[in-house]
Amino acid sequence: MLTFHPTELHGVILVESGEHRDDRGGFSRLFCVQAFADAGIDFTLSQMNLSTNHRKHTLRGMHYQAAPHEEAKIVRVVSGAVHDVVMDLRRDSPTCGKWQGFHLDAASGKALYIPKGCAHGFLTLEDDTTVLYQMDAPFVPGAARGLRYDDPAFAAVWPAAPEIISPKDLDWPAYSG
Repeated sequence: MLTFHPTELHGVILVESGEHRDDRGGFSRLFCVQAFADAGIDFTLSQMNLSTNHRKHTLRGMHYQAAPHEEAKIVRVVSGAVHDVVMDLRRDSPTCGKWQGFHLDAASGKALYIPKGCAHGFLTLEDDTTVLYQMDAPFVPGAARGLRYDDPAFAAVWPAAPEIISPKDLDWPAYSG
């Protein structure tokens, strides 16, 4: 059973997957079109991506796709743990210019639904962390955009300094509103 919890950011939803356990182990439903629709979330799976991260304190982000190629995503940790951050860039959103951080780990089974128009990134909290992304639109390389994880316009708080971050992620421009 999937349960949906609104967050402080408009349209960003924390998704919990109930787990059925028995002597064999466990079973969880991770996605159901009807359950998402019943929760008011229009999400059609188009693409799935897997991010493997060997070392603790690896930072990826803050990424988004420019119009008209915006993408909504469901982010779930399948091994390890992350501090996940969403920055609301949607000019028509009541939470535009705000950010929120979330603890996601494989043990909890929690996922995060991130609507179109938000930047997303994470910092791994454990070695060998793997993150699964379900996307509602295909990736368009020319539409790839980002913001620095430490952009002063958002002043997101991270639980530790990144030890590994790509040069591209360090080179994103400042938020211009």
